[in-house]
Amino acid sequence: MVTIKRLLPLVAGMSLLAQSNNPHAARLEEAGTVFAEIMDIKEKSIPQDLLDKAECAIIVPGVKSGAFIIGGKYGRGYVTCRKSKGGWGAPGAVRVEGGSVGFQIGGSETDVVMLVMNERGAKRLFEKSKFTLGGEATVAAGPTGRSSSAETDATMRAEILSWSRSRGVFAGISLKGSTMRDDQDAIKALYGKKMKNIDIVFGNTPAPASAGKLLNLLNKHSSRGSR
Repeated sequence: MVTIKRLLPLVAGMSLLAQSNNPHAARLEEAGTVFAEIMDIKEKSIPQDLLDKAECAIIVPGVKSGAFIIGGKYGRGYVTCRKSKGGWGAPGAVRVEGGSVGFQIGGSETDVVMLVMNERGAKRLFEKSKFTLGGEATVAAGPTGRSSSAETDATMRAEILSWSRSRGVFAGISLKGSTMRDDQDAIKALYGKKMKNIDIVFGNTPAPASAGKLLNLLNKHSSRGSR
């Protein structure tokens, strides 16, 4: 007779196999790798004081830009916000679409990171089915440098700060006019059912295993509860 103890490793193995065959889970793991690599850039990463203040983080690995979409851009990424105790919660999934402002041309891929700097910006992010950067909330190119106080007019006023990494270069980027919306395909693949990002991010939904690297890194670098 097969016991529960013998079944547990099999169930766990099947879960890991399902994750490994899930391109959305692979992209979520890649988001963690992107964040790790950016934070490892000496003297040129996201300023620590901005990470400490941020309410939400959005990471879009490999935003694609090129003439084949008529100068436009699109990407699929993930958004996570702080929980009440200061750590980071389960990630929702987003699609980023819009014009080509600030992006490399010629079919290059660009990693994008955004920080939502206050609770008002975080709430606006999920109020509508489609969120326009620079429309529903002010957005500005983020500064770099770990020890930077980042006390500039743009960063003091902006509700969202954004950066990009393309061909090894990490810098602030303007995403004004771009739009974000829930990525329902990714959400269903990660959580097994259709959900809204607002319910995932601000609810009690357990994070999928593929979010482990990203959440661990965010908690390591910017968990308010550990400071």
